Amino acid sequence: MGFGRLRALIVKEFIQVMRDRLTLAMLIFMPVAQLLIFGFAINTDVKHLQTAIFDQSRTQESREMIQSFTASNYFDIKLYADNIKQINRAVESGTAKVGIIIPTDYAQRLKSGRQTSIQVIIDATDNMSASSAMAAAQTLGMLKSQEISEVRFRRMGFEIPPQAVDMRIRPWYNPDFITSWYLVPGIMGLLLTITLIAMMAMAIVRESEQGTLEQLLVTPMHAWELLLSKILPYIIVGYIQVIVSIIVGMAIFRMPFLGSKILFFVLTFFYVVANLSLGIMISTFSQNQMQALQLSIFLILPSVLLSGFVFPIEAMPIGFRYLGECIPITYYIRLSRQIILKGGGFEYVWKDTLALCVYIAVMFSSSIVMFKKRFVP
Repeated sequence: MGFGRLRALIVKEFIQVMRDRLTLAMLIFMPVAQLLIFGFAINTDVKHLQTAIFDQSRTQESREMIQSFTASNYFDIKLYADNIKQINRAVESGTAKVGIIIPTDYAQRLKSGRQTSIQVIIDATDNMSASSAMAAAQTLGMLKSQEISEVRFRRMGFEIPPQAVDMRIRPWYNPDFITSWYLVPGIMGLLLTITLIAMMAMAIVRESEQGTLEQLLVTPMHAWELLLSKILPYIIVGYIQVIVSIIVGMAIFRMPFLGSKILFFVLTFFYVVANLSLGIMISTFSQNQMQALQLSIFLILPSVLLSGFVFPIEAMPIGFRYLGECIPITYYIRLSRQIILKGGGFEYVWKDTLALCVYIAVMFSSSIVMFKKRFVP
């Protein structure tokens, strides 16, 4: 082959890429988006954990201990409880990631030179947040003990144990920090996102390429009826994936399922429909199946990094937290872990369910409008 012909073919390929605005935009935007998300969203040092405190001592010493918790930047006090039940409910509902209980005799034991214990309850369904909370609490206990020893008690002549404040850590729901328990609910959501969005988008674009979509649209059938007929089979596909994932998680990884299975499968319906609605929207922007697949793959990165699947949302900058709240998988992972690992009922997940319903209403109605604009003659 001559150099001239080779050069002509190379120029032709460049021209085709430049004319394909969607592909060109993805080539430029995707690396930038990946760098920004990886750079800002990935943070294994989780701070500002929502915390509930029950101070039974209510003394100067206990207030100083609470101040140490807040000054560390690892614990944000969201609730000052009046009893232990409020602490338990805050952790169970997900309102608080950490519950701290200071005993009644906290100050009395310190003044008498005896060791005192502070109970720290941690929601261990999120391994990374739980590990950060555990390490921070243990460090605070050692630092506070050292401060008491050096500044106060030594001057007063008291003999105290090597560690005056003992942090009694109690990880709930996943006490052994088994990673697979933490990941399986997220993997289910990710599988549904990857497969359903791509399959829905490619199915519509494929029919458009083959000409069968136009044949259907000239019939008396409404656009929403056509889209509904497309969605229903993939809902069944989504449920098959979820059932298989649950069976594998429970049989192989010994993952517990503490909540209502009926409630979980009912709420899964909303997440499946949310993904399919997004797939329809993608099809309206795609000229061919390759573009539909590319756009679907492009959504995988934020679904992994911004949803709390691997890295806790609490560790992200505020802007990326808001971005994560725009992704349906964020709500599905949250409600899945609540039902499966914590045994929570609908009263704990209704907000996430409502968010998915709002997402469906907005996305499906927008998809119908865009579908008519793109495909209906």
